[in-house]
Amino acid sequence: MSMRLPHLVWVSSTSLYSKLDAATLLSITRDLRSMGWQVTLIAVGPVGFQSIRGVEVLCLPSPDIYILRHLIFFIRAIAFLINSWNKIDIILFQELGAPWLIPLRFFRVLSGRRKPLFVMDTRSAYMADPNKETAKDRLRRLFLASVHRLGSYFVDGRLTITRRMAEYVRIPAEKLWGVWPSGVDIQDFEKASSIRQWPKSNQAIKLIYIGYLGEGRNIMGACRAVMQANSLGMNYTFSIYGKGEDRSELEEFSQKTSGAVQVNPPVPHEEVERILAQAHIGVIPFPNEPKFQVSSPLKLFEYMASGLPVMATRIVCLTDAIGDAKFVFWAETSEVNSFVDALRIIWQSRDSLKELGMQAVVAAQDWTWTASARKMKVALEKGLERFG
Repeated sequence: MSMRLPHLVWVSSTSLYSKLDAATLLSITRDLRSMGWQVTLIAVGPVGFQSIRGVEVLCLPSPDIYILRHLIFFIRAIAFLINSWNKIDIILFQELGAPWLIPLRFFRVLSGRRKPLFVMDTRSAYMADPNKETAKDRLRRLFLASVHRLGSYFVDGRLTITRRMAEYVRIPAEKLWGVWPSGVDIQDFEKASSIRQWPKSNQAIKLIYIGYLGEGRNIMGACRAVMQANSLGMNYTFSIYGKGEDRSELEEFSQKTSGAVQVNPPVPHEEVERILAQAHIGVIPFPNEPKFQVSSPLKLFEYMASGLPVMATRIVCLTDAIGDAKFVFWAETSEVNSFVDALRIIWQSRDSLKELGMQAVVAAQDWTWTASARKMKVALEKGLERFG
């Protein structure tokens, strides 16, 4: 008689069709299944089981109206959980799902089972600038603070993206099951390095940023540094892809740069490799602030896997991952002058960019989603053992 596979139900109240970091859920789900877990991934979408990037996802429809969207989604998710109650070992969710799903622990008491276990996963920290905090920002901050306190008492376990994140949100040691960082699917980016055309001495070095345009990511600082470097006789272009509250300001700035800075719409996941193949340097200009210090930089690993050297602010979340890797050109601060200094070094090193890109590809092998899924698997299994 075959043993039943451990069953994880992972609830995400977002659409994985459009989510920038959908690979975080899709790739981990795929790899956990290959490692012997039954995973039901629930997300927003057309009703029923759908294939998203080759991964089966149970989609629940929800209207695109903020309050109703979450209310209807979680009502439907809860109905599924109750109907499948005796077959579930772990329910995994992020902070937004906590107020809806944690009360189900009382249903567990009524059912007389020790399972399912409730595990909350923390992937990001919300830190609005106190000087710019709106009423909505304040409510969000208070909500998340309440959820983390709730989690400290009423969930069975916690997972997080980094150790620094666990410390920042004050996860009690006895609640922390494990850490699983961001990663990359190497095969999704490996062709980029073989088709990339590296710049000749008289050609521009092409910088690229793909991701969210806002929440203090300092994209404008990198733009200003590019223009200053060009005024000093260097030759750079900077292509930006994404959406966010800073997009209109960046577009306005780009119109005055004679094409040196270009702001483009977001690109679907399947197009990212092609876009990265056209660039020479990946940019991560984030300021050295707590909300970035505690993260695990998804875009870093995608840049690396595609064979790109990187220009980045020296932040512990990056140095924790890759130390003083030679393929990274560091800006010591997020100030424009620091990025100009980094651009000057890149300009002097342009003949070695291809070699540095190959070093990045090798280093990316240590940061796959499969490796991250393995860490999650160990954490979940230890949690199951602890609770019997």
